[in-house]
Amino acid sequence: MTETLDIKLTKTSQSRLEQTDFDDLPFGRTFSDHMLVADYIDGEWKNFEIVPYGPIAMSPAISALHYGQAFFEGIKAYKHADGTVTIFRPDKNAIRFNKSAERLCMPTLPEDIFVQSIAAVVDIDRDWIPTKENHALYIRPFMFATDPYLGVTPSATYKFVVLVGPVGPYFSKALRVKIETHYTRAAEGGMGFAKAAGNYGSSMLPARKAAEEGFDQLIWTDAKEHAFVEEMGAANAMFLLDGKLITAEAKDTILDGVTRDTVIALAKEWGITVEERKVSVAEIIEGAKNGKLTDAFGAGTAATIAPVGSITYNGEEYFLSDPKTREFSNRVFNTLDAIKYGTTPDTHGWNYVV
Repeated sequence: MTETLDIKLTKTSQSRLEQTDFDDLPFGRTFSDHMLVADYIDGEWKNFEIVPYGPIAMSPAISALHYGQAFFEGIKAYKHADGTVTIFRPDKNAIRFNKSAERLCMPTLPEDIFVQSIAAVVDIDRDWIPTKENHALYIRPFMFATDPYLGVTPSATYKFVVLVGPVGPYFSKALRVKIETHYTRAAEGGMGFAKAAGNYGSSMLPARKAAEEGFDQLIWTDAKEHAFVEEMGAANAMFLLDGKLITAEAKDTILDGVTRDTVIALAKEWGITVEERKVSVAEIIEGAKNGKLTDAFGAGTAATIAPVGSITYNGEEYFLSDPKTREFSNRVFNTLDAIKYGTTPDTHGWNYVV
């Protein structure tokens, strides 16, 4: 039986809800009234508390700032028409959270405590959940090392924090993407499968260079040959090629995305052949040339289902079909929305009711 987590609550004295413009929600820039904080000290998690959103006092010597022991998760909560609030598949995020912790030599957090923690913040700030189409409450749990001294060794203390905030669509158009052939996101034996802060830091320069060339996202390739597709910048890369859904296998260089897993589950239910394997750049480009690549999209919590409009490789741009006409990705998008917003029965048990 799951033990109920004891969380101390200190409510804000002045809500910012009325001053928030819900018609203007740039991703990740608006936060709700409260956040959850907890400490790992003396080998155990303690001091779980929901407090008003605000700065966290810390030493400038904490090891997270110097040696990169920091990672995060991304989850969304939704409000149904009847007022029910649900979180989409938080159990999957709890599992991945601990995989990241283990890879970074950080303490794990029991899965039920992880879910209870995020649900508690969502419950307190449920009025912050947008009700507009394609809007949600984004949940950002993260952990960082807090030992206040310099030394290349795992910290003995850590802080766990959960932030939440209303968000609109991450992408508002079909993406113009570039296949990256020089820079590398992750290498075998590394930590590409973890949502480590350092993974994102290393991606920023190539992403900025691509943006300066007019691209919306990069498609990362393997570190050894740059011959195989791995991920898109903000999502897992998925393709419908010759009637089959293909995507890179989730292993040590690939993030095991929750949306990715959900898309695969739906595709199998619909009788579509799914192949999780090495996906060569050559077959994607050939499919774009001969018309057998009928769908391409990014799948992620923030991005949801983000259609790819064109793929550029070695200076050559290949345009795909109009995203509005794509049967598979549109069906996935609409099905996911219906489940998340409660307009169709959740037969999979994916919605966690707060």
